[in-house]
Amino acid sequence: MALKPLDIFKLLPKTNCKECGFPTCLAFAMQVAMGKIPLTKCPYVSEEAKEKLAKEAAPPIKTITIGKEGNQFKMGGETVLFRHEKTFYNPTGIGILISDDEDDEKIETKLKKAVEMEYERVGLKLKTEIIAVMDKGKGKFVDIVKKSYSTGKNLILISASAENIKKAVEVSKDIKPIIFITDKNKYSEIANVCKQNELPFVVEFSSIEEVKEEVNKVKNAGCENIVLFPSSKNIKDVFQNLVLLRRGAITNKISEFGYPVLTMPCFMTDNYLKEAIYSSIFIAKYGSVVILSDFYGETLFPLLVERLNIYTDPQKPLTTPEGVYEIGKVDENSPVYITTNFSLTYFIVSGEIANSKVPSYLLIQDTEGLSVLTAWAADKFNAETIAELVKKTKIGDKVSKKILIIPGVVAQILGELEEELPDMKIVLGPREAAHIPAFIKTFQENKPQ
Repeated sequence: MALKPLDIFKLLPKTNCKECGFPTCLAFAMQVAMGKIPLTKCPYVSEEAKEKLAKEAAPPIKTITIGKEGNQFKMGGETVLFRHEKTFYNPTGIGILISDDEDDEKIETKLKKAVEMEYERVGLKLKTEIIAVMDKGKGKFVDIVKKSYSTGKNLILISASAENIKKAVEVSKDIKPIIFITDKNKYSEIANVCKQNELPFVVEFSSIEEVKEEVNKVKNAGCENIVLFPSSKNIKDVFQNLVLLRRGAITNKISEFGYPVLTMPCFMTDNYLKEAIYSSIFIAKYGSVVILSDFYGETLFPLLVERLNIYTDPQKPLTTPEGVYEIGKVDENSPVYITTNFSLTYFIVSGEIANSKVPSYLLIQDTEGLSVLTAWAADKFNAETIAELVKKTKIGDKVSKKILIIPGVVAQILGELEEELPDMKIVLGPREAAHIPAFIKTFQENKPQ
């Protein structure tokens, strides 16, 4: 839970030495409470205070990390019920299920999809993170685990056989796979394996009343890294359990509820569209991992975008670096567009310019992540700032006809911009990015030769 400044202040030496860079210990405590600086910035804070603060400031949902350095995936670590209260931290992992009763061709296809299906949106790569391998007693489980391991994806190992789990762990333990033993009679044996290798252990439950007992069984066996799994195939029950777990951990401080949650819509329906709908609910409402039966572009891409939107800090909009972007094979006759660095704006505008089939330059101005109208209203996107960027990038040296197209919603700055940039022809573009292809076609047909 978040600590208040006075809670932190009580544990500080209260010398006001200023060596931390702040005038008083209270001012320092306020910065620590806001998460702007670490407690270790105080050179005289005691080890006891560090330990106490670390324990009290730990998030109510435990953070569990799997994967190798450089390709790690974090689950849990959440501190609020609603994104707008602060933010959600660790995005839901999306994975594919591979069972050893599937034919070899289908297994290879799924592995290929897991590696190759990725998308670019607002300058970011959107991709999946997990492969769940399920043992159905066909003798291929460990071999599939080896193949899945070679993809570099994180793994979930699912089996009723303790022996097969142990064999699979031997070939994958360095990436910290999530272990799901479906035979509860073998919990103690596999919990010991997880304890020795510091692996997450899946605790399955059918109703919220079972959670405390099941969690404590595993904790008593010495395994502290736990992932909860609501096993119901009814969407209402699973959704209700997800909400009760998060609320119980954050609001009621129920420690047994404070763990990441695995959801498997792949077990809940045979309809891939319904599976995608279930997944969208779990991404929005507290699922730490979502496992699909297969990946399809028409369902995977929307889920990846949904995850991106939900796990974006509402106080820090996604931005695109300021500069000149080339769209298509530009030359000296290419027009120049300009817009703001709100990533969604960049994505939409650049996409429509590409759709127009007219190679163009796109100038992106740093407006601190504000959209065009908002930036203009805040006086961060005006004739002066645009002219400054045009001069700084020397974009005029790259084009002969020097045509600068500005968003139609800021028509008010047209006259001022013509005064600021007398060597360029300022053209008022469309109000909506979707109209760019038609606009540029009409403009090229009517412009003076």
